Amino acid sequence: MKLQLRYSAGACNASLSLISFSLCPSRCPPAPTDDDVDLEQLVNDMNSSMESVYSTQADTVERLRHSQPMHIKAVRNLQEEHQLRPASLPAIPNPFPELCSPTGSPILSPIQTSDNHIVKVWSEDGAGKVVEIPADMTARDVCQLLVYKSHCLDDSAWALVEHHPILGIERCVEDHELVVQVQASMSGDSKFLFRKNYAKYEFFRNPLNFFPEQMVAFCQESDGSIPPSQLLQNFLNSSSCPEIQGYLYVKEPGRKSWKKLYMFLRRSGLYYSTKGTSKEPRHLQVLSDLEDSNVFTVITGRKLYNAPTDYQFCIKPSKVRSDCKELKMLCAEDEQSRTCWMTAFRLFKYGIVLYQSYNVPQQRKSNLSPFTAPVRSVSENSLVAMDFSGRTGRVIDNPIEAQSAALEEGHTWRKRSQRMNVLGSPSPLHPSSLSTVIHRTQVWFHGRIMREEAHKMMIQQGQVDGLFLLRDSQSNPKAFVLTLCHHQKIKHFQILPCEEDGQVFFSLDDGATKFTDLIHLVEFYQLNRGVLPCKLKHQCTAVAL
Repeated sequence: MKLQLRYSAGACNASLSLISFSLCPSRCPPAPTDDDVDLEQLVNDMNSSMESVYSTQADTVERLRHSQPMHIKAVRNLQEEHQLRPASLPAIPNPFPELCSPTGSPILSPIQTSDNHIVKVWSEDGAGKVVEIPADMTARDVCQLLVYKSHCLDDSAWALVEHHPILGIERCVEDHELVVQVQASMSGDSKFLFRKNYAKYEFFRNPLNFFPEQMVAFCQESDGSIPPSQLLQNFLNSSSCPEIQGYLYVKEPGRKSWKKLYMFLRRSGLYYSTKGTSKEPRHLQVLSDLEDSNVFTVITGRKLYNAPTDYQFCIKPSKVRSDCKELKMLCAEDEQSRTCWMTAFRLFKYGIVLYQSYNVPQQRKSNLSPFTAPVRSVSENSLVAMDFSGRTGRVIDNPIEAQSAALEEGHTWRKRSQRMNVLGSPSPLHPSSLSTVIHRTQVWFHGRIMREEAHKMMIQQGQVDGLFLLRDSQSNPKAFVLTLCHHQKIKHFQILPCEEDGQVFFSLDDGATKFTDLIHLVEFYQLNRGVLPCKLKHQCTAVAL
């Protein structure tokens, strides 16, 4: 029989054989008593076993400690590095300093909060686009961002519109204004619209159309005459004192009634005379200042505010969000007067900043190199006029001869198409049938929209000379209508179809000038005025974000 004691401590097992003896009835003496056990030997063996256990545990802990990762300081003291570096070794520069710097390392640097803001912009078709912009982004930058995202043609006519549907007012945000600051002054129902506004800087090109002579005067002059060449210089020069004067309807606060007053718009604010047309200081009362206010166009018509005419505008303080009682409602006699008051308000408030914003796209166009301009494809750049009338083809170097060859080819193609019309009905892709639908791919064609909708679009995009669109006629299903703006008045011209030799043409002047399709008609009147009051210049388009 063997007697064995086993001691276990943690991960280490120590075995200790204490007593080993065998009992045989033939050899062994009688069973020993407790006094026969060697206790001193037992204690010594146990002590030695415990020491071996403790030494084994210490070795294990030391190995575990070496296997654990050590904490390394992110930033070291340069003085300690110089002290620890041996003098005999050269100083090796760190090739990755940004990884050891807390500010440059993406891991060691502290978490920085983003200063970007979320802005949602809506298009005229009701679609919206969310953009994330920094706090210092201007309206021009946002427009260029939307032009890039929407793949639109970049020009200076794009504008960001501050729209208040409950108040029924809107304005074009100036290009230099910060969008985040404008959004902070808007109410929850207000929104930004993205559309074209050709009249944004048109007054710099044609100032006489925007400032009638009878409405502009100098404060220090009695006759009120201003030389046309000095008109804009007087507005932009802060030392001069031009003013806009004339009658306006003013809505009385808290009432639905309007009062006709003689008004004066100066750099210091908008005033009205309490005694006829007198401009003496004792007869002038301040209606609104220009510093903390903006001028808006009223788009709800005459019903909402019971206005005497359709040419309403208002002055809204920047701190006012949705309280219509704080609005200074005004009404002009005609569109030219309203445009004059609103344009002068912008010039008096912003001054030379508007002219600088106007010059930015002009300078960018003049500074464009041929490499930054839109580059045509290689196949278009390599096209040349060739003559294949002989045995071998030759390149036509003379531009006049090349133009005459192109005209002759065009006439030949038209005769061939007419001959095919006589022989049989054209196919769906034949040019004669394509000419009746190809205009629907153009941005200036708006299909079956109402006359009032066409008026609204023209007003929203600025009533400048040459702004036009084409639409289907409501009275004649085979005809079309050209809607054109001239001298801030919207006019409509009917395009009638006429048939000759079995082919359909379109004409604006009862068949005197005929065109095979509407695209040719538009291109012709973009170069020639013809029977129209002015050339077609600006396309009234509806962008989709």
